Amino acid sequence: MTTITSADPTPTPDLAAIKTRQQATWSSGDYHMIGTQIQIVSELLIEALDVHSTERVLDVATGSGNAALAAARRGCDVTGVDYVPALLDRARLRAQSEELRIEFVEGDAEALPFPDGGFDVVTSVFGSMFAPNQEKTAAELARVVKQGGRIGIVAHTPDGFIGNLFKVIGKHAPPPAGLRSPIQWGTEARLRELFIGRIADLKAEKRFYTFRDRSPQHYIEYWRTYYGPTLKAFEAVGESGRGALEADMIELIGRFNAAEDGTMVVPSEYLEVVITVP
Repeated sequence: MTTITSADPTPTPDLAAIKTRQQATWSSGDYHMIGTQIQIVSELLIEALDVHSTERVLDVATGSGNAALAAARRGCDVTGVDYVPALLDRARLRAQSEELRIEFVEGDAEALPFPDGGFDVVTSVFGSMFAPNQEKTAAELARVVKQGGRIGIVAHTPDGFIGNLFKVIGKHAPPPAGLRSPIQWGTEARLRELFIGRIADLKAEKRFYTFRDRSPQHYIEYWRTYYGPTLKAFEAVGESGRGALEADMIELIGRFNAAEDGTMVVPSEYLEVVITVP
């Protein structure tokens, strides 16, 4: 739902309604089946943050716990927060299987249920970028980290494979009017805007994760089964639009695919950022 006034023709998105819809999206499928494929991204972020075993770490939009688990393996005191209860259940099972002590809490990235300055390190891996109110989310990440602490963010870049996948999905199932794209979090310029006044130091590095699958078609089937945004896009277009969406996804994979044997080897660019707060 959007509202338009005669004085301002720009649609104002209903952020509360969008968040409800997003929560339903991430509750669909099973993001755990996607997240376990990209565990290495969280491991690299935790290394970039140079965490110490005495530090308190909060992983925001933890999903099934990739970054939380990575920090706990290094002896940190870890909390993970997410607004999808089923994913938190998955995270608890994973922590239990490794005998790691992690507290997983249901909560919203835009209103974190933690006190000011409660953590030495705050992380978010392909998570907070999807919150509809970007400014509020950034303010919350900065609020709960202590003075001199670090914020670690991983986000898809606009020019990377997943950034382009979101553009393909948006072409067939457009996002709400007036909503800023989540892939803006994958640019240093936007992060400097979001965290203005809260940066003592910012280090940004573009990295690549390579998606590997037996075929492009198998990749599409896997993602339409387990990845909420893709699943919902196919639901939105229905049977009449399925062929066109699949064709555009196949074309996109073809542009990035390094394999020549019918399999899929697609490097996907993302931005890894470590912010030290004043």
